[in-house]
Amino acid sequence: MTPAQVLAEWGPRAGLLGKPTPLPAKIDRIDLKSRFKVNPFLMAPMAGVSDAAYRTMARAGGAGLAYSEMVSCAGLHYGGEKTWELVEPAENEPDIAVQLFGSKPELFREAAASVSERLGERLALIDINMACPVPKVTKKGEGSALLDSPKLAAGLVRACIDGVGSHVPVTVKVRRGRRMGEEVAPEFARVMEDAGASAIAVHGRFANQLYHGEADWGCVSRVAQAVCVPVIGSGDVSSSQAAARMLSETGAAAVMVARGSYGNPWVFRDAAAILAGTSPSPRTPREKIAAFRCHVRLLDATGANLKRARSLAGWYLRGMPEAARLRGMVVTCQTLDDYLAVADAAERALDDVG
Repeated sequence: MTPAQVLAEWGPRAGLLGKPTPLPAKIDRIDLKSRFKVNPFLMAPMAGVSDAAYRTMARAGGAGLAYSEMVSCAGLHYGGEKTWELVEPAENEPDIAVQLFGSKPELFREAAASVSERLGERLALIDINMACPVPKVTKKGEGSALLDSPKLAAGLVRACIDGVGSHVPVTVKVRRGRRMGEEVAPEFARVMEDAGASAIAVHGRFANQLYHGEADWGCVSRVAQAVCVPVIGSGDVSSSQAAARMLSETGAAAVMVARGSYGNPWVFRDAAAILAGTSPSPRTPREKIAAFRCHVRLLDATGANLKRARSLAGWYLRGMPEAARLRGMVVTCQTLDDYLAVADAAERALDDVG
């Protein structure tokens, strides 16, 4: 089955859309402010997670936009088709945001131009990663290391704009600062805006916090006050309630949901419901099992490595009856049928407890 066929058949069984909702035709795709007014809840870029199947599930769950994994500009230059697999949208994805990382303007210019040419109208925006705190990235002067080099960072923004012209927005994702106690995000964001960035995403932790401690949503507010372009809030958006609260409390135009979407593709639609003043119904165990079935089938349909389904099983089946036994089954799974057998076992366990 194709990804579109999988989603059409299995998505509604899980309480998801059978077809992702595209941006309304009346909205210019370069107008991010208007786009975020239509739907401000976005699926964040996540290394090793946000492949085509994951993005499809997020869009079926109501995400207004979904991002690729972090893609190396050097990888696109030297790596060939293997790296391009991170960029290519599934056939039923209306559009995709592509996040690039690196530190060389000439490679950003080339990568942005190549991605734009290859994806055409399905490229929603190019985002530059200036937030990744992982040492193997920062030691090369990439990711959050760019927070120490605003002139170079601005040059990367201009290089991307040179590569795509005026028909694709270029955005950046930053952290509060590189080191604890040294907040640079508001001033850094102003420099990025002056360089031509169309939006700024802000994660409210310092880079050397990695993912520990609490994200400071006040930093998101300070960045929103510092610039005129839309600001996207990020960090500790662990639920639909948190997503709606960040939007209402910080002045952000949109919110990125990352780990809060693990096993919860409904988080985006639920956040929109909360924002509108209604209370979404909690997901039933059977809906979660159905979503797992759909997600694994999408992995298979998009040609992804099915080992990724091992993490998915842990997320979707958490808290189910006999969860420990189900986890034991998952570690030996190799094929699509193996994973579907785990879903069958989960349903039988539910039947056993009534």
